[in-house]
Amino acid sequence: MLRTSPTLIAVVGPTEPPLLAAWVRHYRWLGVERFLIAFHFPEHVPDQQRHELQAASRELGIIPTGTSTGPWHEHTNTQLRDALRHQAGPGWHLLADADEFQQYPAPLSEVIAQAEKSGHRVVGGLLLDRVTASGRLTGWRPGGGLDLAYPLGGHLTHRLLHGDPRKIVLARHDVTVAGGNHRAPGQRPDADRICAVHHFKWRSGILDDLRRRVEHFSTGTWEEQTPAVRDEASRLLSHVHRHGGVIDIGDSLFVFRRVSLDRMPFDWPSEARSIVRSWRPHIARHPGWETMQAPTHSSARKG
Repeated sequence: MLRTSPTLIAVVGPTEPPLLAAWVRHYRWLGVERFLIAFHFPEHVPDQQRHELQAASRELGIIPTGTSTGPWHEHTNTQLRDALRHQAGPGWHLLADADEFQQYPAPLSEVIAQAEKSGHRVVGGLLLDRVTASGRLTGWRPGGGLDLAYPLGGHLTHRLLHGDPRKIVLARHDVTVAGGNHRAPGQRPDADRICAVHHFKWRSGILDDLRRRVEHFSTGTWEEQTPAVRDEASRLLSHVHRHGGVIDIGDSLFVFRRVSLDRMPFDWPSEARSIVRSWRPHIARHPGWETMQAPTHSSARKG
């Protein structure tokens, strides 16, 4: 009998300690009891920032499984994540980046029981990108909470970046999950039971992260498998440049509206089902890549 309380698996980069604290509180509230996390820090991250984040993790009662430093190659997250999954052992694994706050229509135990009853070995999610009311890429005050700082949710990853907005949020231990947690080869999540993955990526500092990603992948400092990750970063950088340094929240294409971690967005099941069923990879616009589909990796991954 597999454990019904999933083990949370995450590779954490140089995020803010208050965000890590909010993230841990959120998943404990969902019922997660066991966290297996590993830190990875690229070379530009100061030692003090690393130490502060590691200390914050311990204060939260989570001892990191490991810490590594060095280039953030495209395969780095996948290798570290799979090592954590191996250590986690039998049961269900909850997969979440540190800027992803999953939202379910029922308690986790019921979600897992339903998946097992229907013969599904994975549960799917869909990114819901959270931004400020003005579209500015700002920081946030922990006292006010993430909903106050980033009240709008929409489909930026899908509609602007042409990234894969689908996520595998829960998977049995014996299911292989692709890089970026976007799909599980041979498995098809129930499209009628897609969870909302509130994506708090678009914060202060993200533009520097994206510029670094483009530079390092372009020069080969960080190894990539296809140009898709830096292409997605370039699209966001170009967008905010055209719009005076902000995300254009008025563009109806992105469907930004007020949402909350306390309740599922209105009409979410049909909205998510429509996107998940119709999504197709973006075709890369590079010489020699015309016939290749963009990969499942998304710039949603911290790097």
